[in-house]
Amino acid sequence: MRVKWQTQSLKYIFLIVLTFISFYPIFLMIMSSFKTKLELFTSPLALPKQFSFENYTEVWDKVNFSGYFWNSIIVSSCSVVIVIVAASMAGFYLARFSFKWNPVILFFFMIGLMLPMKLAIIPLYLIMRDMGLLDTRLSLILVYVAGGIPFAVFLFYGFFRTLPKDLEQSAKMDGCSEFQVYYKIVLPLMKPSIAIVGIVNLVNVWNDFFYPLIFIRSEELRTIPLGMLSLFGEYDTQWNLLFAGLTISSLPLLIAFIFASRTFIDGLTQGAMK
Repeated sequence: MRVKWQTQSLKYIFLIVLTFISFYPIFLMIMSSFKTKLELFTSPLALPKQFSFENYTEVWDKVNFSGYFWNSIIVSSCSVVIVIVAASMAGFYLARFSFKWNPVILFFFMIGLMLPMKLAIIPLYLIMRDMGLLDTRLSLILVYVAGGIPFAVFLFYGFFRTLPKDLEQSAKMDGCSEFQVYYKIVLPLMKPSIAIVGIVNLVNVWNDFFYPLIFIRSEELRTIPLGMLSLFGEYDTQWNLLFAGLTISSLPLLIAFIFASRTFIDGLTQGAMK
């Protein structure tokens, strides 16, 4: 009995230490966002002397962070929604219908998981230039959709393969079309997969620096990772504003993760009850 108690204590201690290691950098970032530039260098690990939102108002208004923020919101939300809709329909079609080119099309999507898109950055740049899409949000949305669909199709295809066909056949007997079966029967059962695809693509798009650097030239179209470059000077860096900007940019991801994790758990619970 005593050995079991000691084992449980060691587990809890390990979890507490792991939680502290994971959350301490986030806590330090938030506390640093309230400090002045002098405080960051004199007492980097201490609590701020006073909690002032001056850094947040300055970074939001004077550095055009509000524009960067809304650009990231538009690009990320459009990319994630298009990936979920297109990949879910493609995965459903590949999993439920057998035709001659089915394995070839599936293999074509799998190639997207094997080859990184950054290897094709020069052809992508030339294509965007010829289409007149350079320095537009649409160029980023198209690239992110193309990069996110292979993983999403792979995940949705595996999920659809595990679903029984009895519900779909019953819906067809009641007069539902193929799209109604997908929309009314299959889609509500996809909550765990949708949550995974959504959060993975959102994190990748929201934090990406590479593609905005290549395709975006205008200051007003920059996303957050690219816009934060304005806080890095040649001889000086505004660390207090940088930490405030990082704290603001992390809030949407935190909110999305909370909702996605809840949807994921609810979907698993409903599946277990059924």
